[in-house]
Amino acid sequence: MLRGAAVLVAALCLLPLVVVAAKALESGPAEAAELLWRPRVGELLRNTVALVVLTGTLSAVLGVGAAWLVERTALPGAGFWRVAFVAPLAVPAFVNSFAWSALVPGFEGLGGAVIVTTLSYFPFVFLPVAALLRSTDPGLEEAARSLGLGPWRTAARVGTAQVRPALLGGLLLVALHLLAEFGALEMLRFPTFTTAILDQYEVAFDSRSGSVLALALMVLAVTVLTLEMLARGRTRHARVGGGAARRPPRARLGRGLPLALASVTALAVLALGVPAWSIGTWLTRTDQAYESIDLGPAVGSTVVLGLAAALVTTLATFPAAWLVARSRSRLAVVLERVTYLASSLPGVVVALALIALAIGFVRPLYQTAPVLVLAYVILFIPRAMVTTRAAIAAVPPELSDAARALGDGPARTFLRVQLPLMLRGTLAGAALVFIAVSTELTATLLLAPTGTETLATAFWSASSSLDYAAAAPYAAALVVLSAPLTWLLLRSSHEEPSR
Repeated sequence: MLRGAAVLVAALCLLPLVVVAAKALESGPAEAAELLWRPRVGELLRNTVALVVLTGTLSAVLGVGAAWLVERTALPGAGFWRVAFVAPLAVPAFVNSFAWSALVPGFEGLGGAVIVTTLSYFPFVFLPVAALLRSTDPGLEEAARSLGLGPWRTAARVGTAQVRPALLGGLLLVALHLLAEFGALEMLRFPTFTTAILDQYEVAFDSRSGSVLALALMVLAVTVLTLEMLARGRTRHARVGGGAARRPPRARLGRGLPLALASVTALAVLALGVPAWSIGTWLTRTDQAYESIDLGPAVGSTVVLGLAAALVTTLATFPAAWLVARSRSRLAVVLERVTYLASSLPGVVVALALIALAIGFVRPLYQTAPVLVLAYVILFIPRAMVTTRAAIAAVPPELSDAARALGDGPARTFLRVQLPLMLRGTLAGAALVFIAVSTELTATLLLAPTGTETLATAFWSASSSLDYAAAAPYAAALVVLSAPLTWLLLRSSHEEPSR
């Protein structure tokens, strides 16, 4: 049953890829190759790869460094910093671009794109790495030290191995988000494959050229997925028991304390202070009247669509995540990779593929909520997949075997043993999906039912006309709506070791 459900989900995710490939090759492989062999495509490839490499590297450095300072050192105010470094997830990347562009004239290009995307996405690395550092059994490191390894070799051989799954999962999310990012990069005037694809569709009305560019983007996504899979390996990370019932020791910073405090303060100010100041400045302008702005319909639509997509995506994720975490069979890995590959496409590509399918085969579903929710599932299933897969992998199979040996059936074993242990990770994935839906732009613009407006589309409509004052209330509402979800993410990852 699990295999059948996983295959069905993968097939649904594969539909946009099939449509894109068919459209790109309808004039023949030779013409498609000619379209790809252009200087413009080379520029887009350089820009996209540079953005992924630079942002991924900086996100890893900031995420791991901040997690180590907060969880493994005697840094004052660890609880505050823990919240501060998850809170940037509540600020959409395009709102960050809006804030920095309003604050710094001429803020654009590769440098601006790397700064904005790093500040927006480094929490994807910080959150899982901090959770592991907080709950990891210190006895493993102590055993390595007792065998003669120094602190640096212990960190390299033991600490790196412990945090590697969390780091790779976070970097995978960062890379896939960057491949499909549109709003932030469009504001910063930094062309990538995604912005060029939208230009082909909207400006040139050339869906074939856009589909060819989408194929190139798919090749990049396959490369990223392959590298992550090879780096992750087949090492088992589950264990029976919680290890030593004590917190990991905290290192004293000594003379490095002022530098550590200055570093975490600067990171928090750049990630949170700049957007807060920019949005607050526009909100408090005395010459702007907000009586005509009604946030209610946009908030209501965003909440309903976000909850529906989070529920459907979490359920759709579970079969493949279970197979990958438990069997690691070739079929399971292929099904998981298919869901990741589909999500690497920009929202505009997925949306237009679903429009073509709806008009051609199920016309009554055109511009309806179910098609929009399906687009969200295809686009954001990796957010739920990474956390759900990790949560399932962390549940030792021996516990389920023991419950079955004591007479519990499969359903009872799942409800009593497995679900409670994986619930936090699953809820974290659902929260990530909700945040993604609330900030999604292009697919919502194309697929939303007539008259439906979300906070993201309302913000984009105002900001694209450079009406920053009118856009500010929607930006503030997006942050306020996402804030409780970031708190849930923090709570979901905050598992204190038992005493």
